[in-house]
Amino acid sequence: MTLISLREHPEYAPQAIAYFQKRWATENSRRVYEDCITHALDTKSSLPHWYLLLEGETIIGCAGLIPNDFISRMDLWPWLCALYIEEDYRGKNLASLLLEKAKTDARVAGFDTLYLCTDHVGYYERFGFHYLAEGYHPWGETSRIYACPL
Repeated sequence: MTLISLREHPEYAPQAIAYFQKRWATENSRRVYEDCITHALDTKSSLPHWYLLLEGETIIGCAGLIPNDFISRMDLWPWLCALYIEEDYRGKNLASLLLEKAKTDARVAGFDTLYLCTDHVGYYERFGFHYLAEGYHPWGETSRIYACPL
């Protein structure tokens, strides 16, 4: 397994954009991933970061570290987003590789807490996250907000 940051490996950007779009985007949000990933490659800002988990040249997972995950709590950042592991690779603790990379990059950037929003209960607690509050998305849904001290 190889974990890469797109900032360090911008040559993977086209594949990464297609992968994030396939796993996370709707027809209306496809451009969001393309634009965000493209502009993250050479920004001087500490955020965002986008990651791929590879087996050989095959993408088997992804995640992002972003300033806000389309959630009402604009007072909290950074956010882990778009964590995904291909079904055939689940149950092998591979998500922890992406989570730890995001935690490390957030800590290096000077943050002391990492946040995420999800509907999963009991999963992220295994990685040091605890429930913080409910958050509200612009499209009318709610998500559980979790925090992890760094």
